[in-house]
Amino acid sequence: MGSPDGELSILLTDDAGIETINRAYFNRPRPTNVISFSMMEGEFSDVNPESSMLGDIVISVETAVREAKEAGVPEWERIAELLVHGLLHIVGYDHESPDADSAAMEARSARLMEILDSEGLLDDSAA
Repeated sequence: MGSPDGELSILLTDDAGIETINRAYFNRPRPTNVISFSMMEGEFSDVNPESSMLGDIVISVETAVREAKEAGVPEWERIAELLVHGLLHIVGYDHESPDADSAAMEARSARLMEILDSEGLLDDSAA
């Protein structure tokens, strides 16, 4: 993805915590599953051009657990999916804007999940 030495800040929180962030930054008064803040583009991209910080990802574990149960997948797998989703947003993928390439984002997400699985990182016994 072009940043082999890139760093992420990851916050695992509950629905109340992510709702506070969602309200403060996006004026959305509800919890969500994942929020990402890119340091690669946008308002703060030029704060420290020498930094390897890619951005911040916030995941509601409470929502992730609920979604995992609904989908019949392990909780760690759902959290990994949300982490990948947030990372893709940080590096510029989009699925929300009118000109978004949702298919490209979904394909990249599927490929990254395959890599994590092939490395054994989605195995419940590794958690």
